[in-house]
Amino acid sequence: MTILKDFISIALELTVLFVGISFVIHLLQGVIPYKRMEELMDRSHPLLSALIAVGFAFVTPFCSCSTIPIVVNLLRNKVRFPIVMIFLFASPVLDLTILSLMTYLLGWKVAIAYTILTTSFSIIIGFALSAFGFERQLKNVMVENFSVPENGMDIKKAIRETLTLMRNVYPYLIIGAGIGSVIHGSVPTEWITTYLGGENWWLVPIAAIIGIPLYIRLSTMIPISQILVAKGMALGPVMALMIASAGASLPEVTLLHSIFKKKLVLAFIGSVLIMSTMSGFLFYFV
Repeated sequence: MTILKDFISIALELTVLFVGISFVIHLLQGVIPYKRMEELMDRSHPLLSALIAVGFAFVTPFCSCSTIPIVVNLLRNKVRFPIVMIFLFASPVLDLTILSLMTYLLGWKVAIAYTILTTSFSIIIGFALSAFGFERQLKNVMVENFSVPENGMDIKKAIRETLTLMRNVYPYLIIGAGIGSVIHGSVPTEWITTYLGGENWWLVPIAAIIGIPLYIRLSTMIPISQILVAKGMALGPVMALMIASAGASLPEVTLLHSIFKKKLVLAFIGSVLIMSTMSGFLFYFV
């Protein structure tokens, strides 16, 4: 009975937040100058272009798989390779809806630290891949262009987009709420504190490695993470698992094989592993 009450409470809170935030974001997307942002990514100073790429990642709320068509579109439009790579790394892990949920459940300090770390590592890795000549590992692939939202706010369209997002993402949020309520109601706090908390620093790289082959959306992981942290699990491995699973899922890696040669695919996986592990350690020590 306790588990059911926890589930209903968590699910209701997340539903209200998810629907409200998603609607506002989709309403505002009609006034975001996507084409202008794309031009600035291509023509501005590299550092400014990198920040614009991160901003573009913020306002395109996609999972790792649906990021790929936008990446190909940017490459086709001759946007510079390191800038495209920055967007590729940042897009799945930076989402205004998910960050709002993270702020509510884990606190604003965690959300800000997460944003700074994932942004910094995305920029560093993007420029590093370019410096090591990985641009030569691109394949010549043609896909349909990313559909740019029409200008102007449209309430009806925002409602439709919110309902579409709910169909695609909301089930994962509910799954996360369900798993979190089970953990909260049945897993002893002492067990989590003993085996998953404290000084067990080695959990960070293990969590990152486990997260790579998984396809766990951030919308699923955040409510689970909130329960685990509340019960005493160290924040480092939680963040490592979240970043790794969101940044490099098996479906995404499969899609990347269609546009990247093998060396770049391996470099992408290794980069996500480094980003998630280093972020986890920074959360762990701080």
